[in-house]
Amino acid sequence: MRKSVLTVLAVTLGLLASAQAQNYPNRLIKMIHGFPPGGNVDIIARLLANEMQKSLGQNIVVEPKPGLAGALAAETVAHADPDGYTLFVLPSAHPAIGALQKNLKYKTVEDFDWISTVSFYPFLICVRKDSKYQTLGDLLNDAKARPGGLSYGSAGVGSILHTTVELLANVTKTKFVHVPYRGEVPAITGLLSGDFDFIAATTGATVPRVKSGELRALATTGTVRWALLPNVPTVNEAAGLKNFEVISWTGLATTAGVPKPIIDRLHAEVQRAINVPDVRDKLQNMGGEVRGTTPTEMRDLVARQLALWERVVREQNIQTQ
Repeated sequence: MRKSVLTVLAVTLGLLASAQAQNYPNRLIKMIHGFPPGGNVDIIARLLANEMQKSLGQNIVVEPKPGLAGALAAETVAHADPDGYTLFVLPSAHPAIGALQKNLKYKTVEDFDWISTVSFYPFLICVRKDSKYQTLGDLLNDAKARPGGLSYGSAGVGSILHTTVELLANVTKTKFVHVPYRGEVPAITGLLSGDFDFIAATTGATVPRVKSGELRALATTGTVRWALLPNVPTVNEAAGLKNFEVISWTGLATTAGVPKPIIDRLHAEVQRAINVPDVRDKLQNMGGEVRGTTPTEMRDLVARQLALWERVVREQNIQTQ
């Protein structure tokens, strides 16, 4: 009898989910992210929203919720109704924050349904044009000779720019002084002002300054050279390492528990949107490699990066403020 009741319940829930998916969407969709307007994540969110709403037939409003390095937006989405009307545009900082912050009100992987990545890009390790460091090898050799004598800037404690340099310090057995800022743009301004020695920053924020001569790129954090700056070596090449890689990404997720047909629909819409020539060109012009993934692949990516940053936080004894 109990088995029959459970079977009927499962069938009923399945029919309800199917009906919900067939009617989706029938009202406004919110696309939330955790960063100030005008940044990379905000621009990507607006590109996606503008294109996806054309075929979904409902308006998509982009809603920035800056705060706690993106954790405020993640918390909002994690606690939303699992109906597909609250979407989450997030960068690879999401698993880094998950590793650093011990009192988050959500689970980094389990509290979200993953839809697809949108674009991938490495970071560039840069110095000012007048820096004495001509290569990454020069910088690391000086750091080893003077532990704690070199400083780097980032977009804040727990930002992916912070953890990337800490990973470099971890694998090269060096020690740097961290100078956190409230965002990537202020940090780059700090570098140009001479407030610290170097930075690991996004390609979108640094490539124009490298090409104009304001900054010198010492290395890229991918495993292959970046197409926009083919003369810049990888960290592996420049530092004699084998497996160093930090590839940032931006993608789309939603609240855990959304019916699978809705996830499938959203996944298909993302793939369609990023293959529209105008959208694809704009994403590539931001320095990204446009590439989608399946929901399972994206979940695995987040889980792997969470494990990596948990190790770095533990071994580097990184303390949140």
